[in-house]
Amino acid sequence: LAIATFLALKLERPLFLEGEAGVGKTEIANVLATTLSRRLLRLQCYEGLDVASAVYEWNYARQMIEIRLAEAAGERSRERLSEDVFARRFLIERPLLQALEPHDGGAPVLLIDELDRADEPFEAYLLEVLSDYQITIPEIGTIKAAASPIVVITSNRTREIHDALKRRCFYYWIDYPSAERELQILRVKAPDAEDALSRQVVAFVQRLRSMDLFKLPGIAETIDWAHALTQLDVLTLDTKMVNDSLGALLKYQDDIVKIRGTEAARILDEINAEIAAAGVRR
Repeated sequence: LAIATFLALKLERPLFLEGEAGVGKTEIANVLATTLSRRLLRLQCYEGLDVASAVYEWNYARQMIEIRLAEAAGERSRERLSEDVFARRFLIERPLLQALEPHDGGAPVLLIDELDRADEPFEAYLLEVLSDYQITIPEIGTIKAAASPIVVITSNRTREIHDALKRRCFYYWIDYPSAERELQILRVKAPDAEDALSRQVVAFVQRLRSMDLFKLPGIAETIDWAHALTQLDVLTLDTKMVNDSLGALLKYQDDIVKIRGTEAARILDEINAEIAAAGVRR
């Protein structure tokens, strides 16, 4: 991932991250913005996302006030008024347009989150924008970025993104981390959790990911569960605590029912035996 990010920056190409929900794709953009001291702009995609929400729209209320005031004062001709109401001061900039504007400290980091949720027409429009980093507004003209923004695109792969867009990007698949890596992440993100508890949490989550569940827990759920257990002053896991706190880890009732009770006890016994065999005190 570090090499993929480095190459995307050096080649000035968008970084396209795919993977299951909760594996940390969005966090990459946050870390980039913090590390490089750049502004972070986030465009959250959803079905029906259009230019008005993603790029720009006109402030019609202010335009109407301007027109009424000008007409009342009789100051400007119709042609002059038509030009004035489409001045930049009436333009409401959305994330895609904001990303092209000059910024103190360098070009911003633009996060286009969950692109797979957007419709294909918006995906096609985005391809045009990312090709030349410019946007054309009929009433004003073409706005081109003085410096290319750092673009991070994420997808949960609920649908396939068109190859034409992927070809513009540096692609990387983010998988669930290994137990060792997840434990390192948990120690950073939930430092208040006891080490024994963190090991149990990671081992339990890793075991769940090998099961047939509707929604497997991601890193975000692992961190949330550890935080929840820490708030309850839990030092080590037991079956009752697992049953009582599964809602922080699993988000579908069918999955909770499948794990709660004897299955949770079985998994806990197995991971405790593995931890003990590895010579790590619970």
